[in-house]
Amino acid sequence: MLRPSLFINAVSGIVPMVEPLVHMRGISKAYPGVVALRDVDFAMARGEVRALLGKNGAGKSTLVKILAGVERPDEGAIVMDGKAVVLRTPMDGIRAGIATVHQELSVVPELSIAENVFLGRWPKQGGRIDWRRMQREAHDALAVLGLYLDPRQPVARLSVAERQLVEIARALSQGARLLILDEPTSSLVAQEAETLIRVVRQLAEQGTSIVYISHRMDEIRKVAQSVTIMRDGRHIATAPVADVSNRQIVEMLLGGAQGEGGAPRLAGASGVRRPLLAIQGLHVAPRIQDASFEIRAGEVLGIAGVLGSGRTELLQAIAGLRATQGGSMTLDGSAFRPASLREARANGIFMTPEDRRGEGAVMMLGIDENLVMASWRSVSRGGVIDRVAMRAKVAASIRALGIKLAHPGEPLGNLSGGNQQKVVIGKALNAAPRILLLDEPTRGVDIGAKRQIYQLMRDAAADGLAVVFVSGEIEEFCEVCDRVLILRGGSITGAVEGPAIRTETLTELTTGEQGVH
Repeated sequence: MLRPSLFINAVSGIVPMVEPLVHMRGISKAYPGVVALRDVDFAMARGEVRALLGKNGAGKSTLVKILAGVERPDEGAIVMDGKAVVLRTPMDGIRAGIATVHQELSVVPELSIAENVFLGRWPKQGGRIDWRRMQREAHDALAVLGLYLDPRQPVARLSVAERQLVEIARALSQGARLLILDEPTSSLVAQEAETLIRVVRQLAEQGTSIVYISHRMDEIRKVAQSVTIMRDGRHIATAPVADVSNRQIVEMLLGGAQGEGGAPRLAGASGVRRPLLAIQGLHVAPRIQDASFEIRAGEVLGIAGVLGSGRTELLQAIAGLRATQGGSMTLDGSAFRPASLREARANGIFMTPEDRRGEGAVMMLGIDENLVMASWRSVSRGGVIDRVAMRAKVAASIRALGIKLAHPGEPLGNLSGGNQQKVVIGKALNAAPRILLLDEPTRGVDIGAKRQIYQLMRDAAADGLAVVFVSGEIEEFCEVCDRVLILRGGSITGAVEGPAIRTETLTELTTGEQGVH
């Protein structure tokens, strides 16, 4: 591992600057039971794109919240344009020229695209909303991102990727001097991600400073000039992106606790694993036309396909969340067509959704309540919750999942994204499923949390569960899957197993550049 002294520190800067646009000095922040930041310095020049990396719980979210005025530091100061500033509220941050695009969507589905882009600052004329101006300017803001939609249509009709672009257009329309992008491409397909990267570069050329939080190394190398690495609430290093390798970055992120290589796949031949669910000619409108495959006990099965290929719809049909228009499913040799989520769960099928905050958990409830939400009967006696049994089950889950928290009763929303996702998976495992459907379980989490989630998946399969894994990041399948189905053109076009599971192969198969042999 490289010595920290080989790296340029955050104060000296990466790009030549007479005076940084922003300089955070000696920032410290603690919450009950957790020290989030310890004497952190962070400085950025005008027009600099800085990648901010760190495992979940490293402190990067707290750092940018303080920068945006969402949180106040216990110690330290913030200097902008050479003058000390106090950011007490998010509005103070906006007035200072700081805008944030959060990883979790905050659009209002019932409002139009234009209303969302200008949320809270609708243009007015004569005391009334100037709808024409708002729609015109929203159209122009979206056009910068290469998105051409009718600004009058409700956001509820948009895909997740389109909603993400509306969020970004909202931030860009504020004319920020410093833009914080938190996992901005986590819901975008490759073409949309390239559009965003182009826009980020254009903004930087125009003098906008950008904090770019992402766990995608190839993306960071395309867009960022410099990288800051945090670990355990401390600033570890800041350096030009070109001067550090992926291996060096991983070593600094993990502190040498883990190696770089992926974990070995589960042992054993897939042919001896017992089929639990057989699917034949399944039709799920509008995207799935003809899907045929088996889900087997004791394996991690991946479903690879481009965004919009129907991956989520396929899982939803199995979980009883979406009606099928044709084909058949057979569970343990008997016909199976779940009419509801309740029926699927009664048969041992549990799905964790892609949107963990909106659909996978209740953020305002405690971590303990979320962990047993789907398994109340296991901690109840005569219809009354047994607090002793509940505490024991929650404590066991926290240990098994490696959740970092202050105390079990704190709101789930207080945890980092990776720890929230562990709770969502823990809730599913506590329901004792036979088939576990995971829709983008590692979306937006850091490399350390990803490996922990991979291990949870492998452990579940080793215990005899059938684990079905959907991800938009092709390389993840190589880390954890025993078998990967190729979903393309509305059909399962083939499968790849064992050593043949390679990033290049899966990319070619899912994009249609070659066929499955």
